[in-house]
Amino acid sequence: MTTLFTNIKELIQVRDASVKKVSGKDMSMLPTIKNAFLLIKSDTIIDFGSMENAPTSADNTIDCSGKMILPTWCDSHTHIVYAGNREQEFVDRINGLTYEEIANKGGGILNSAKKLQETSEEDLYQQSAKRLKEVMQLGTGAIEIKSGYGLTVEAELKMLRVIKKLKENYNIPIKATFLGAHAFPKEYKNNKEGYINLIIEEMLPKIAEENLAEFIDAFCETGYFSVAHTDRILKAGVALGLTPKVHVNQFTTIGGVQVSIKHNALSVDHLEVMNPEDIKALQGTKTMPVALPSCSYFLSIPYTPARDIINAGLPLALATDYNPGSTPSGNMNFVVSTACIKMKMTPEEAINASTINGAYAMNLSDEVGSISKGKKANFFLTKEIPSYGFLPYSFGSNLIESVYIGGEKI
Repeated sequence: MTTLFTNIKELIQVRDASVKKVSGKDMSMLPTIKNAFLLIKSDTIIDFGSMENAPTSADNTIDCSGKMILPTWCDSHTHIVYAGNREQEFVDRINGLTYEEIANKGGGILNSAKKLQETSEEDLYQQSAKRLKEVMQLGTGAIEIKSGYGLTVEAELKMLRVIKKLKENYNIPIKATFLGAHAFPKEYKNNKEGYINLIIEEMLPKIAEENLAEFIDAFCETGYFSVAHTDRILKAGVALGLTPKVHVNQFTTIGGVQVSIKHNALSVDHLEVMNPEDIKALQGTKTMPVALPSCSYFLSIPYTPARDIINAGLPLALATDYNPGSTPSGNMNFVVSTACIKMKMTPEEAINASTINGAYAMNLSDEVGSISKGKKANFFLTKEIPSYGFLPYSFGSNLIESVYIGGEKI
């Protein structure tokens, strides 16, 4: 079955499928076709171009006059499998407590871990599926989901099994990341080596045996996992076939970027605090820097220095960090707007960062991230808008008319 979209005001992010990511000055270039058509067959993009070259027939034809089509957002960093919420901590922060103070009194990640451990796998799945459906309606067409709110062998496996079930039940590319090294459980507060050993000797072998994750992560940060801890965990994960995607430089710069690069990390995420050595270390590597602007917005912490990263010739991806504590939102449209408003990224840079570079940060470059022949028909149709710059400009409006995943309107 073929579907032809005609009279598209502007077809955005049209590329040869061989382009995997864009870096530096190239991020300011966003290839588009005005007055365009898009042809899909079943779940695949098979042709596109100017209306003057449009096919004369198809099984279905949809008139897109005044509207634009973009590839769906690629959200390469989320924690959407969690139980309950942490709205009380939101109030605590308003009343003056810091993120670290909340964590020190048993809140933060440990609070989420306690709730998750007490939640059944089915209930956890239902809560997570609801969030997944919500972000898909907001234009997300590929997503990475982390564990890390379990912090016991069984609870971490439970999270990863929920992610696996989401993969089976939803027609959207989903990547699973094992983040057992998210925080130290209370019982290991004075025995950090014991918890590292639990991750390496018990969690990782079971995850590998059940093929529950593609990636491995660690929260490499002052007060959490040291560079030495992260080094051990990444080494063990790589030995079992997991690719590193690592939390680094959220509050301090302690060498997380460098140890991630050492293990050929696919991405380094957060990067709110960067020094020249961190940026220099990323040059010439295949590691994608990933910024999480909604986290900076919600916690009132610095934003990733996007201009420094891009001006150094590096690529940059954007993601939501959707989680109950520091970013209770999976809205990539808000991420794109915030990157433009607060990080001084151009609309072209922000769209590139949220599509093609986001796909790269999940090893999904061959499937999604651009309007390319042979890629999945994952895209969204806007309402009538004057330009694609209107998307980040009108940050409070939902400008998406319909979302297509695998060629089907959801």
